Amino acid sequence: MTIVTNGVQSAVAASRSGRRTIETNVRLVFVQSQAGGVQEISRILGSCLRGRGCEVHHAFLFRRNGNLDDYPNTFFCAQSKPSSIVSLLRMFIALVRLLKRLDPDVVVCFQHFGNIIGTLAAWIAGSRTVIVNRVSPRISVPKYAWWLEHALGLAGLFTRIVVNSEIMENSYRKYPRWFRRRIVLIEHGFEPKVSNLTREAARDELRLPADVTLLGCAARLHPTKNLGAAIRLLPDEPSWHLALAGYGPGRADLTSMAESLGVRDRLHFVGELPAERIGIFFKALDVFVFPTLAETFGLAVVEAANASVPIVANDLDIIRWVLAIDGKPCALIVDVNDTKAFAEAVRCLIENPELRATLCARGAQLSSRFSRDAMTDRFLALINDVNRP
Repeated sequence: MTIVTNGVQSAVAASRSGRRTIETNVRLVFVQSQAGGVQEISRILGSCLRGRGCEVHHAFLFRRNGNLDDYPNTFFCAQSKPSSIVSLLRMFIALVRLLKRLDPDVVVCFQHFGNIIGTLAAWIAGSRTVIVNRVSPRISVPKYAWWLEHALGLAGLFTRIVVNSEIMENSYRKYPRWFRRRIVLIEHGFEPKVSNLTREAARDELRLPADVTLLGCAARLHPTKNLGAAIRLLPDEPSWHLALAGYGPGRADLTSMAESLGVRDRLHFVGELPAERIGIFFKALDVFVFPTLAETFGLAVVEAANASVPIVANDLDIIRWVLAIDGKPCALIVDVNDTKAFAEAVRCLIENPELRATLCARGAQLSSRFSRDAMTDRFLALINDVNRP
């Protein structure tokens, strides 16, 4: 029913004897499913907090692939995604048992399913200090999960609610004052994803075609990412290819669309890439396209811009906010559902090296604006605040 790796068994044994495995001020358990940018944020945050003296454990609701097997102190509550009420219950019980054994000072939950399941498991296990990260756009959350997550918050089960942008923070303006006091704004920080490979070597590494104009996107293969808008660019541009890095339920539909448009041979799925290989993917691209319908931050597009990849992104308020330095854009922003305008923006970046260089130079500064260390400082201050006797 469970998989335990990388030292969590020794931590459990130490917890039973009343000892900490290392000298630390606080023991944390991160609870989450596996989902793109949030998974990367939890990886970075866990690593940084561990470096600050915290004891961090990662509890994933289920094991999807082998990309997370090297995480330190990692626990998978189930070997695969639950497919029945019985398997869901087993997964939940495994999480409750882990939390009872580890007896964390703070449980930190990520994304809607992690927030719901992690909070309920924490309270049953006796861990009443729970920080949730509400970083999912409403369009991507099932309606029942949206309302259940809100009900848990209004019931007072969340000690603090972390949001990642002022836009998300402002969405709570109509909530009761006592609830708004629990909202904490902590902007995402990230680690630059760069590669020393040449473009040709990067394409060879990922088995992508060498002598083509290559567009690309790193995103979950899900309807809310609107990747079909990028596929619709290909029929009128025979030299353009599209590479997609990611995993999700939408792959079959994207493949069917490409087949119906006669461009299946120019659509390339490279799969879900671990963090250390994302820089190789960025290096392989001529243009990064980001046609998403909704975001609360857009970590992948920020990482791509910072890696000096030219960007064309959908016209969303959050994208205009995040892809800017001193109020100046780091990307071309268009209505991607206007295929002609989308294609013209991509063509402009391909054919205008001066514009490309200007935007890429601004994008390279985003790691200073969204600092990993600043994010860690804010989280550590929050953890210390909620963990006071």
